Amino acid sequence: MDVLPAGRLGYGMQVPVTSLSTLYAEPWEVEAGPAELRAVARAADRLGFTYLATCDHVAVPVRLAAAMGTTWYDPVATLAHLAAVTERTLLLSHVSVAALRHPLALAKQYATVDRLSGGRLVLGVGAGHVPEEFRALGVDFHRRGAILDETVDALKAALGPEEFPEFHGSRFAFHGLGQAPRPVRTPRPPIWVGGSSPAALRRAALRGDGWLSQGDSREQLPLRVAELRRLRAAAGREGPFAVGALTEALYIGTPGWDVGPRTLTGRPGTLAESLRVYGSLGADQIQVRFRSRGPEELLEQMERFASEIAPLLAE
Repeated sequence: MDVLPAGRLGYGMQVPVTSLSTLYAEPWEVEAGPAELRAVARAADRLGFTYLATCDHVAVPVRLAAAMGTTWYDPVATLAHLAAVTERTLLLSHVSVAALRHPLALAKQYATVDRLSGGRLVLGVGAGHVPEEFRALGVDFHRRGAILDETVDALKAALGPEEFPEFHGSRFAFHGLGQAPRPVRTPRPPIWVGGSSPAALRRAALRGDGWLSQGDSREQLPLRVAELRRLRAAAGREGPFAVGALTEALYIGTPGWDVGPRTLTGRPGTLAESLRVYGSLGADQIQVRFRSRGPEELLEQMERFASEIAPLLAE
Protein backbone atom coordinates (compact mmCIF):
# COMPACT_ATOMS: atom_id res chain seq x y z
CA MET A 1 0.00 0.00 0.00
CA ASP A 2 2.14 2.83 -1.35
CA VAL A 3 1.23 6.45 -0.56
CA LEU A 4 4.72 7.96 -0.77
CA PRO A 5 6.14 9.88 -3.75
CA ALA A 6 8.08 7.78 -6.23
CA GLY A 7 11.73 8.43 -6.99
CA ARG A 8 12.74 10.41 -3.91
CA LEU A 9 12.58 10.49 -0.17
CA GLY A 10 9.24 11.63 1.15
CA TYR A 11 9.47 14.28 3.84
CA GLY A 12 6.98 15.20 6.53
CA MET A 13 6.88 16.92 9.88
CA GLN A 14 5.14 16.91 13.21
CA VAL A 15 2.97 19.98 13.54
CA PRO A 16 3.98 22.47 16.24
CA VAL A 17 1.86 23.65 19.18
CA THR A 18 -0.01 20.35 19.64
CA SER A 19 2.50 18.70 21.98
CA LEU A 20 4.79 20.60 24.30
CA SER A 21 7.37 18.04 25.34
CA THR A 22 10.61 19.68 26.46
CA LEU A 23 12.45 17.18 24.24
CA TYR A 24 11.53 19.09 21.09
CA ALA A 25 8.99 21.90 21.52
CA GLU A 26 10.27 25.43 20.94
CA PRO A 27 9.65 28.06 23.65
CA TRP A 28 7.40 30.13 21.37
CA GLU A 29 4.95 27.24 21.01
CA VAL A 30 3.77 27.67 24.62
CA GLU A 31 1.99 30.94 23.75
CA ALA A 32 0.98 29.87 20.23
CA GLY A 33 -2.36 28.34 19.33
CA PRO A 34 -4.70 27.29 16.51
CA ALA A 35 -3.83 30.25 14.26
CA GLU A 36 -0.14 29.32 14.17
CA LEU A 37 -1.02 25.66 13.75
CA ARG A 38 -3.18 26.43 10.73
CA ALA A 39 -0.53 28.67 9.20
CA VAL A 40 2.07 25.90 9.38
CA ALA A 41 -0.36 23.32 7.99
CA ARG A 42 -1.31 25.52 5.04
CA ALA A 43 2.35 26.20 4.31
CA ALA A 44 3.26 22.51 4.43
CA ASP A 45 0.40 21.69 2.09
CA ARG A 46 1.40 24.42 -0.37
CA LEU A 47 5.09 23.49 -0.21
CA GLY A 48 4.60 19.81 -0.98
CA PHE A 49 5.34 18.20 2.37
CA THR A 50 4.33 14.55 2.16
CA TYR A 51 2.55 14.51 5.50
CA LEU A 52 1.71 16.37 8.67
CA ALA A 53 1.77 14.36 11.88
CA THR A 54 0.51 14.66 15.42
CA CYS A 55 0.93 12.36 18.40
CA ASP A 56 -1.13 11.05 21.28
CA HIS A 57 -1.40 11.07 25.05
CA VAL A 58 -4.68 11.07 26.94
CA ALA A 59 -3.21 12.12 30.30
CA VAL A 60 0.31 12.66 31.64
CA PRO A 61 1.19 11.72 35.25
CA VAL A 62 2.76 14.22 37.62
CA ARG A 63 6.07 12.34 37.64
CA LEU A 64 6.49 12.92 33.87
CA ALA A 65 4.83 16.31 33.48
CA ALA A 66 8.01 18.37 33.85
CA ALA A 67 9.58 16.64 30.84
CA MET A 68 6.56 15.75 28.72
CA GLY A 69 4.25 18.63 29.55
CA THR A 70 0.51 18.11 29.74
CA THR A 71 -0.38 19.76 26.41
CA TRP A 72 -1.15 16.97 23.95
CA TYR A 73 -3.89 17.81 21.47
CA ASP A 74 -6.17 14.91 20.63
CA PRO A 75 -4.91 13.42 17.34
CA VAL A 76 -8.34 12.71 15.84
CA ALA A 77 -9.63 16.21 16.49
CA THR A 78 -6.35 17.74 15.32
CA LEU A 79 -6.15 15.77 12.07
CA ALA A 80 -9.80 16.54 11.31
CA HIS A 81 -9.06 20.23 11.83
CA LEU A 82 -6.01 20.04 9.58
CA ALA A 83 -8.08 18.26 6.93
CA ALA A 84 -10.20 21.40 6.60
CA VAL A 85 -7.25 23.72 5.95
CA THR A 86 -5.19 21.48 3.63
CA GLU A 87 -5.80 19.79 0.30
CA ARG A 88 -2.87 17.50 -0.58
CA THR A 89 -0.70 16.55 2.36
CA LEU A 90 -1.24 13.22 4.07
CA LEU A 91 -2.45 13.30 7.68
CA LEU A 92 -0.54 10.95 9.97
CA SER A 93 -1.04 9.92 13.59
CA HIS A 94 2.51 9.42 14.81
CA VAL A 95 1.47 7.63 16.83
CA SER A 96 -1.98 6.80 18.16
CA VAL A 97 -1.75 4.71 21.35
CA ALA A 98 -4.30 2.40 19.85
CA ALA A 99 -4.48 -0.15 22.67
CA LEU A 100 -6.19 2.48 24.83
CA ARG A 101 -9.34 2.40 22.67
CA HIS A 102 -11.72 -0.17 21.29
CA PRO A 103 -10.92 -0.79 17.60
CA LEU A 104 -14.49 -0.08 16.49
CA ALA A 105 -14.35 3.32 18.17
CA LEU A 106 -10.96 4.01 16.59
CA ALA A 107 -12.22 2.90 13.19
CA LYS A 108 -15.21 5.24 13.43
CA GLN A 109 -13.00 8.20 14.33
CA TYR A 110 -10.26 7.65 11.78
CA ALA A 111 -12.60 6.61 8.96
CA THR A 112 -14.31 9.96 9.50
CA VAL A 113 -10.96 11.75 9.27
CA ASP A 114 -10.21 9.89 6.05
CA ARG A 115 -13.60 10.85 4.62
CA LEU A 116 -13.28 14.49 5.67
CA SER A 117 -9.80 14.73 4.15
CA GLY A 118 -10.68 13.04 0.87
CA GLY A 119 -8.65 9.90 1.60
CA ARG A 120 -5.48 11.39 3.09
CA LEU A 121 -5.27 9.49 6.38
CA VAL A 122 -2.30 7.37 7.39
CA LEU A 123 -3.00 5.66 10.70
CA GLY A 124 0.17 5.31 12.72
CA VAL A 125 -0.12 3.19 15.86
CA GLY A 126 2.17 2.37 18.76
CA ALA A 127 2.18 0.57 22.07
CA GLY A 128 2.54 3.54 24.44
CA HIS A 129 4.88 3.89 27.40
CA VAL A 130 3.05 5.51 30.34
CA PRO A 131 1.71 2.95 32.86
CA GLU A 132 -0.47 5.46 34.72
CA GLU A 133 -2.28 6.37 31.50
CA PHE A 134 -3.21 2.75 30.86
CA ARG A 135 -4.23 2.18 34.48
CA ALA A 136 -6.54 5.22 34.49
CA LEU A 137 -8.30 3.94 31.36
CA GLY A 138 -8.61 0.39 32.63
CA VAL A 139 -6.15 -1.23 30.18
CA ASP A 140 -3.45 -3.68 31.28
CA PHE A 141 -0.15 -1.91 30.59
CA HIS A 142 1.81 -5.15 30.72
CA ARG A 143 -0.39 -6.71 28.05
CA ARG A 144 -0.39 -3.67 25.79
CA GLY A 145 1.66 -5.36 23.07
CA ALA A 146 -0.71 -8.29 22.68
CA ILE A 147 -3.69 -5.92 22.86
CA LEU A 148 -2.18 -3.74 20.14
CA ASP A 149 -1.53 -6.76 17.91
CA GLU A 150 -5.20 -7.70 18.02
CA THR A 151 -6.27 -4.07 17.71
CA VAL A 152 -4.32 -3.73 14.45
CA ASP A 153 -5.92 -6.91 13.10
CA ALA A 154 -9.36 -5.65 14.08
CA LEU A 155 -8.70 -2.22 12.56
CA LYS A 156 -7.83 -3.84 9.23
CA ALA A 157 -11.28 -5.37 9.19
CA ALA A 158 -13.10 -2.34 10.55
CA LEU A 159 -11.43 0.09 8.12
CA GLY A 160 -11.81 -2.24 5.15
CA PRO A 161 -14.35 -2.05 2.34
CA GLU A 162 -17.23 -3.77 4.16
CA GLU A 163 -19.95 -1.63 5.69
CA PHE A 164 -20.64 -4.49 8.14
CA PRO A 165 -17.12 -5.65 9.04
CA GLU A 166 -16.52 -8.89 10.89
CA PHE A 167 -13.75 -9.80 13.32
CA HIS A 168 -13.38 -12.54 15.92
CA GLY A 169 -10.45 -12.29 18.33
CA SER A 170 -9.70 -13.17 21.92
CA ARG A 171 -10.40 -9.63 23.18
CA PHE A 172 -12.51 -8.03 20.47
CA ALA A 173 -15.29 -9.45 18.35
CA PHE A 174 -17.88 -7.80 16.14
CA HIS A 175 -20.21 -8.71 13.31
CA GLY A 176 -23.51 -7.43 11.98
CA LEU A 177 -22.66 -3.87 12.99
CA GLY A 178 -22.54 -1.28 10.22
CA GLN A 179 -20.25 1.73 10.23
CA ALA A 180 -20.38 4.68 7.89
CA PRO A 181 -18.92 6.84 6.54
CA ARG A 182 -16.46 4.38 5.08
CA PRO A 183 -12.88 5.46 4.37
CA VAL A 184 -12.24 6.93 0.94
CA ARG A 185 -9.01 5.02 0.34
CA THR A 186 -9.47 1.39 -0.70
CA PRO A 187 -9.10 -1.29 0.38
CA ARG A 188 -8.40 0.78 3.54
CA PRO A 189 -6.11 3.53 4.81
CA PRO A 190 -2.50 2.44 5.41
CA ILE A 191 -1.49 1.43 8.92
CA TRP A 192 2.08 2.24 9.91
CA VAL A 193 3.43 0.79 13.15
CA GLY A 194 5.85 2.63 15.42
CA GLY A 195 8.48 1.36 17.84
CA SER A 196 11.94 -0.18 17.77
CA SER A 197 11.68 -3.06 20.22
CA PRO A 198 11.78 -6.61 18.82
CA ALA A 199 8.02 -6.91 19.41
CA ALA A 200 7.33 -3.59 17.66
CA LEU A 201 9.45 -4.52 14.65
CA ARG A 202 7.67 -7.86 14.38
CA ARG A 203 4.30 -6.10 14.64
CA ALA A 204 5.25 -3.65 11.90
CA ALA A 205 6.68 -6.31 9.59
CA LEU A 206 3.85 -8.82 9.96
CA ARG A 207 0.84 -6.56 10.46
CA GLY A 208 1.70 -3.10 9.17
CA ASP A 209 1.98 -1.34 5.84
CA GLY A 210 4.96 0.61 7.10
CA TRP A 211 7.25 1.28 10.05
CA LEU A 212 7.71 4.51 12.00
CA SER A 213 11.01 4.98 13.74
CA GLN A 214 10.81 6.47 17.20
CA GLY A 215 14.25 8.04 17.01
CA ASP A 216 16.74 5.40 15.89
CA SER A 217 20.19 6.75 15.13
CA ARG A 218 21.84 6.50 11.74
CA GLU A 219 23.90 3.62 13.10
CA GLN A 220 20.84 1.75 14.35
CA LEU A 221 18.57 2.32 11.35
CA PRO A 222 20.15 -0.26 8.96
CA LEU A 223 19.85 -2.94 11.66
CA ARG A 224 16.14 -2.17 12.09
CA VAL A 225 15.53 -2.19 8.33
CA ALA A 226 17.38 -5.48 7.91
CA GLU A 227 15.28 -7.08 10.64
CA LEU A 228 12.06 -5.78 9.09
CA ARG A 229 13.04 -7.22 5.73
CA ARG A 230 14.03 -10.55 7.28
CA LEU A 231 10.73 -10.86 9.11
CA ARG A 232 8.70 -9.93 6.05
CA ALA A 233 10.58 -12.36 3.83
CA ALA A 234 10.18 -15.19 6.34
CA ALA A 235 6.43 -14.53 6.47
CA GLY A 236 6.12 -14.27 2.69
CA ARG A 237 4.94 -10.66 2.90
CA GLU A 238 5.46 -8.76 -0.33
CA GLY A 239 4.43 -5.43 -1.77
CA PRO A 240 5.09 -1.82 -0.75
CA PHE A 241 6.25 -1.23 2.81
CA ALA A 242 7.11 2.31 3.94
CA VAL A 243 10.12 2.79 6.22
CA GLY A 244 10.41 6.06 8.10
CA ALA A 245 13.23 7.81 9.94
CA LEU A 246 13.41 10.80 12.25
CA THR A 247 16.22 13.13 11.23
CA GLU A 248 18.30 15.37 13.39
CA ALA A 249 16.89 18.84 13.96
CA LEU A 250 17.61 21.19 11.06
CA TYR A 251 18.51 24.84 10.62
CA ILE A 252 19.12 25.93 7.06
CA GLY A 253 21.91 28.48 6.89
CA THR A 254 24.26 29.77 9.58
CA PRO A 255 22.33 30.34 12.82
CA GLY A 256 23.04 33.45 14.84
CA TRP A 257 21.79 31.73 17.97
CA ASP A 258 22.33 28.50 19.90
CA VAL A 259 20.38 25.81 18.05
CA GLY A 260 21.45 23.10 20.48
CA PRO A 261 23.12 19.71 20.05
CA ARG A 262 22.34 17.24 17.27
CA THR A 263 21.21 20.00 14.92
CA LEU A 264 22.32 19.93 11.29
CA THR A 265 23.12 23.41 10.00
CA GLY A 266 24.68 24.82 6.85
CA ARG A 267 24.09 25.27 3.16
CA PRO A 268 21.14 23.55 1.49
CA GLY A 269 23.37 21.37 -0.66
CA THR A 270 25.31 20.15 2.34
CA LEU A 271 22.15 19.40 4.28
CA ALA A 272 20.57 17.62 1.31
CA GLU A 273 23.65 15.43 0.95
CA SER A 274 23.42 14.49 4.61
CA LEU A 275 19.68 13.76 4.45
CA ARG A 276 20.02 11.61 1.32
CA VAL A 277 22.03 9.19 3.42
CA TYR A 278 18.78 8.14 5.08
CA GLY A 279 17.66 6.72 1.75
CA SER A 280 20.80 4.62 1.50
CA LEU A 281 20.11 3.37 5.03
CA GLY A 282 16.72 2.03 3.93
CA ALA A 283 14.32 4.89 4.64
CA ASP A 284 11.51 5.80 2.25
CA GLN A 285 10.46 8.91 4.15
CA ILE A 286 12.07 11.23 6.67
CA GLN A 287 10.43 13.30 9.36
CA VAL A 288 12.16 16.65 9.69
CA ARG A 289 12.08 19.20 12.48
CA PHE A 290 13.23 22.80 12.18
CA ARG A 291 14.73 24.87 14.98
CA SER A 292 13.05 28.26 15.18
CA ARG A 293 12.51 31.20 17.49
CA GLY A 294 8.99 31.95 16.32
CA PRO A 295 6.36 30.93 13.78
CA GLU A 296 7.74 33.31 11.15
CA GLU A 297 11.18 31.71 11.33
CA LEU A 298 9.64 28.24 11.18
CA LEU A 299 7.71 29.17 8.03
CA GLU A 300 10.88 30.61 6.51
CA GLN A 301 12.79 27.41 7.25
CA MET A 302 10.00 25.33 5.69
CA GLU A 303 10.06 27.52 2.57
CA ARG A 304 13.82 27.12 2.22
CA PHE A 305 13.64 23.37 2.75
CA ALA A 306 10.97 22.95 0.07
CA SER A 307 12.69 25.16 -2.50
CA GLU A 308 16.38 24.48 -1.84
CA ILE A 309 16.67 21.03 -0.26
CA ALA A 310 13.68 18.94 -1.32
CA PRO A 311 14.59 19.05 -5.05
CA LEU A 312 17.99 17.58 -4.17
CA LEU A 313 16.61 14.60 -2.24
CA ALA A 314 16.13 12.65 -5.46
CA GLU A 315 19.76 12.89 -6.57
